[in-house]
Amino acid sequence: MKTIDTIIFDLGGVLIDWNPEYVFLDVFNKDRKKMQWFFDNICTSDWNENQDAGYPIAQATEDKVALFPEYEKEIRMFYGRWVEMLGDAIHGTVEILKKLLESKNYKVVALTNWSAETFPIALERFDFLHWFEGIIVSGEEKTRKPFDAIYNLTLERFNIKAENAIFIDDNLRNIEAANKLGINIIQFKSPEKLIQQLKNFNINI
Repeated sequence: MKTIDTIIFDLGGVLIDWNPEYVFLDVFNKDRKKMQWFFDNICTSDWNENQDAGYPIAQATEDKVALFPEYEKEIRMFYGRWVEMLGDAIHGTVEILKKLLESKNYKVVALTNWSAETFPIALERFDFLHWFEGIIVSGEEKTRKPFDAIYNLTLERFNIKAENAIFIDDNLRNIEAANKLGINIIQFKSPEKLIQQLKNFNINI
């Protein structure tokens, strides 16, 4: 059994619920097909991740409006109503985080793909973000998951040995990239399943 001394948490989808559907399902009058076309072709996940890697939101918005002027209103909503896409904490995972910290057995940090421009909103809203020893925010570092640089930066900044760490993320692409660097991984599905997955590493919550 490996000795685990560090837990690295993703934030969105693991500890915080974020979903653009909270805005755009109403914008598209509950027409999921039209909404999905918009996400697949205009305000795509790749486009959003570019801002997570540090590209300015205002410039990204103007770039996109220039390409799709007929969707200007909807494009401007993506970041104009971003706060409404930010849901509640995923409370079961917050409880797991709290218990890990209370045990004092682990270094606990976070690694998130998040725009540096919007992350302060989350910091103000969610107290538990201040519990971590540190947080690597992709937008501040001008790189993002799944690129090697951001994992290596996390290991170096917090003096973590890859083989002694677990990275928890809901995105399969991101955990596979971490695993290639020797970091142990858990793909997050639910707080209940996470408790069972941690037991595989001899971590009992």
